[in-house]
Amino acid sequence: MAVTVRESSGNELDEILTKKIGKVLVDFYSSTCGPCKMLGYVLNDVAKDVNDVEILKLDFDQNKETVAKFGVEGYPTIILFEQGEEVQRLAGLQQKPVIIKLITD
Repeated sequence: MAVTVRESSGNELDEILTKKIGKVLVDFYSSTCGPCKMLGYVLNDVAKDVNDVEILKLDFDQNKETVAKFGVEGYPTIILFEQGEEVQRLAGLQQKPVIIKLITD
């Protein structure tokens, strides 16, 4: 079963991570960023091929407190959390095989 990519907020992310359940991939993006838009298409494609992960998008400009909390300095940045803890982050536009490997390793 494929997963969905959905918009989230800093508050919702905090709630999800507090539960410490499973994998969560978060895409920190800006609506004015070309590579961010391209990564959005890549993530939608990735979502068709993975299971057992929640994929969230957080608008950089609307979630400044969360961006600062996680030390995100640029966009796009994706962070993988497992059981509520950060396990890996990638900055910049990433290709589908890289993201799938990140999620499945």
